[in-house]
This record gives sequence, structure tokens and C-alpha cells, in this order.
Amino acid sequence: MKKTIFALFLLLSIAPFKMLAQKNIIDEVVWVVGDESILKSEVEEQRLRAEYEKTPLEGDPYCVIPEQMAIQKLFLHQAAIDSITVNESSVNNQVESQLNYYVSQIGSKEKVEEYFRKPTSELREDLRDMIRNQQLIQQMRSKLVEKIKSTPADIRRFFNKIPADSIPTVPAQVELQIVSFEPPVPIEESTRIKDRLRDFTERVTSGTTDFSVLARIYSEDTESAKRGGELGFMGRGQLVPEFATVAFNLLDPKKVSRIVQSEFGYHIIQLIEKRGDKINCRHILLKPRVSIEEKTKAIHNLDSISGLIRDGKITFEQAVMAYSQDKNTALNAGLMLNDKTGTSKFEYQDLNPEIAKIVYDKKVGEISAPFSMISPTTNKEVVAVVKIKSKVENHKANLTDDYQMLRAMYEDKERQEFITNWIVKKQKETYISIDPAWVNCKFQYPGWIK
Repeated sequence: MKKTIFALFLLLSIAPFKMLAQKNIIDEVVWVVGDESILKSEVEEQRLRAEYEKTPLEGDPYCVIPEQMAIQKLFLHQAAIDSITVNESSVNNQVESQLNYYVSQIGSKEKVEEYFRKPTSELREDLRDMIRNQQLIQQMRSKLVEKIKSTPADIRRFFNKIPADSIPTVPAQVELQIVSFEPPVPIEESTRIKDRLRDFTERVTSGTTDFSVLARIYSEDTESAKRGGELGFMGRGQLVPEFATVAFNLLDPKKVSRIVQSEFGYHIIQLIEKRGDKINCRHILLKPRVSIEEKTKAIHNLDSISGLIRDGKITFEQAVMAYSQDKNTALNAGLMLNDKTGTSKFEYQDLNPEIAKIVYDKKVGEISAPFSMISPTTNKEVVAVVKIKSKVENHKANLTDDYQMLRAMYEDKERQEFITNWIVKKQKETYISIDPAWVNCKFQYPGWIK
């Protein structure tokens, strides 16, 4: 949450600071890199933004900021030479996603325009330039270091050169397999939810209540509920299939869709606007509740399955294939994958709190008792058992247990050294001019001054 709030303030602060900079500063060119200039107003804009966000800068901002901008221009220049291009569809998707995020945090399209003091069309173009440049720089960096690989001998030499007191400590990690499924929802509960949504539809159709008002009060999609159920412009692939099929077939903004069931619960949908292959709509989500009786029954059934595994009558992998409803692990022998690292290893802090508590004192090969938790993907209650596939305690890194981590460290170091050498080389080859008032700096790369 802190990262999300930080990102929001960082992005939302750009426009006001730009206007402030342009209003109060007589503009002038302070750096020239190749055929690209860096303006004093651009530097001041970024300085004000960093000051507002309390972003630490290592050194004088009037030295650090223009140097960072100059490095970006070196990458962009090389990208142009190498004919690097970006996927414009990807850029546009990120632009729309960012605009939707602005709307979700500020409240409405009109309020976004008021905040940034510019129409959405102009803001969209600013975002498009920024995101396109970010992608070009990332692709250029990736291309420069794509051939950097390592061998086991490289990793051994790298590890053996690390001083004993500098060998990193590796936190405790576990690998887990899981069997999980949702207790069935009683027919009576599903009927109750549908009846309530039908009542909402009748109230909207008759003009008694606005859809957005009902969404704010009753929808269990808490984020969109704050905006009267509005989701923002999305492509078909950004929505779950059942929802997308109905939403994209809506034609009349005054009508409400039929009830749609998805993995998240039951929805009704109202069209706001279609734009090309994207749609903006409102929805109300209601989630049926699992009864205590059904949850108790599910835990009992899962306990019986665990007993079969412990008695050797079936393997854990067979139980996954036969019973698990976790689509993220069912085809992977139940092995859980860490979204943060892309591996199957978890630090305890990265696990669902309920799982972390269950497995903390378990041994390798041990199977937990059945427990219930809220699924992070569907936000529904599920019952589960987990098996500890492997476990490594807190320790100093070594080649046997931590080869992949050490390999990543080595390759990261090699990439950074390559990029550093490339920047130094480009400094020598590129025309660079700095205003005399801006040269009294301790730069990260001293080669700017010739």
C-alpha cells in the first residue's frame, strides 16, 4: 500500500510542478547532449517533485538531476541508431491504465483534468511520451547486456573473492505444495444474492435509484464502489471472460445487464462508454457466503484426503490432480510460485499469513492439518492443506544451497559494470556542452566535462 501511495503522489505531482517551473523561471538551456538540450525548467521541475516527495538525492540536485537526464538521452539516442521500437499497443494500454488509475484516486475524469490543469487528450500525450521513452530505455539496456552469461566456474570465482565478513545472509525459505478448494455455496445463498441483484436492477430501470448510488452502498468490489462501480476503460483481455462477454455486448447505457457469475461472485453491469476495442462500465458485485456447515464439511473431507496421503494410499501430487481447485498450482503438482521472485521459494514474509503460521514449525515432507484462508486471487474463502517440499533455515550464502542467488548477483554485477563502461565510452563519442554555471559538480561519471 505504501508503494502504491508513493507512486500516486510521484505521478500526480509532475504537472503542477511543471507549471510552477514554467511560471517562475526564465528558461534557458543548461546542458546539450548530442543534438538534445536539457532546460533549466526541466531540471527545476524534477527538483521540486523530488523535494515534494522527500525523495533523497545523493548530492546537489542541480548536479544529480541533469546527469540522470543526460544518461537517459544517451540511451534514447542509441535506441534511435539501433532502430529500437516499442509496441505502441502496449504503450497505449499502459497510458489508459495510468489514466484509469488517476480517475480511481482523484474521483472523476473532470477532477483529473482540473488537477492537472489540462484536458485528458493532452495528458494522454504526455503520458504516452513518458511511457514510450521508458520502454525504449529499458529495451536498449536489455539489448546492451543480453549476451552477458555466466558459467559455474565464473560463479565459483565470484563467490571465492567475497570476503568472509561480506558473504550475504540468506533468510529462511520454504517451498510448498498445496491442495485447496472452495466449499460449495448453498443454493439458498445463491438465490438470495440473485434476488437482491434483481431488486437493484428493478430500482435502476424504474428510475428510483441511480446505478452508481447502489454500487457505492452495496458493491463488494470495494475499489470500484468508491467510484460508483466504474471500472475505467479496459480491453476484453483485462476482464474475466464471463464478465467481458456480457459487458462488450451491452449497447444501451440506460439498461442493466443480466446477472453474471464469475470466479469473484455475481455481477450486474451498466455500460458507460465504448471507445474502439475498450469499454468503460459500472458494476455491482455481491459475493455469496459459505455456511459454517459447508466449511466444516469441506475441512472434514480434506482431512480424510490428508489421511490417505499420510497412509501412502495416494501421493500428494495425485491429490492435487484429483481434488485441487487452485488453478495457479493444479497443473504444477501443487507447487506454489512466488509472484515476487518468479521462483518456488518463499521467505515467510512473502506467504499468506495463514499459510506462514501453519508451516513455520513444520518439517520437510510434513503435511499440515486442513485450514481455511482467503484466496489472494479470488478473495474467496477456501480450505487447504500444504506440504513442505523443502526448507532452508537462515544461513550464510553457500554455493550448494544458493547457487541461483549467487549467479543472479554475479550477472547483475557484470551488467552494471558493462553499462558503466558503455556510458563512459558514449561520453567520449558524444558532443556534450554544459553551461559554465553548472559544471562545478561531483558527477557520478566525470567524463561530461571535456
